[in-house]
Amino acid sequence: MMRDVTDRDFDHVVEQAGLPVLVEFWRPGCGGCRALMRVLEKIEPDVNGKVLIVKMNVEENFQIPAELEVSVLPVLALYRQGRFERFIGGLGTREEILKQLWLT
Repeated sequence: MMRDVTDRDFDHVVEQAGLPVLVEFWRPGCGGCRALMRVLEKIEPDVNGKVLIVKMNVEENFQIPAELEVSVLPVLALYRQGRFERFIGGLGTREEILKQLWLT
C-alpha cells in the first residue's frame, strides 16, 4: 500500500529516502486518480528498493502542489536526490510509467 505524505513531512521523506521518489498528487472523487493509484500499487513490487512511491492528497495539502504548480490531476512527480526532477508522462499504463521512471 502506498504511503501518504503531507506538506509537513514531505521534505523529510523525499530527502531521507536515499532513492528516487515518485509522488502521485491526487484528490478524493477523482476517478483518474484512483485508476492511477491502482496501477502504481501494482508497480510497487517491481520497483521495491529502487523507487519509493508515495501519494499526496491535494485537498488536505496545499504547499507542495502549489510549489510545483500542479493544476491537473492525477499527476506524477519524480524526485531524485531530494530534488524535483520532472513530471512523468505516460499516465495510465504500467509499461509507460516504468519506462518513464528509468529515463534520465
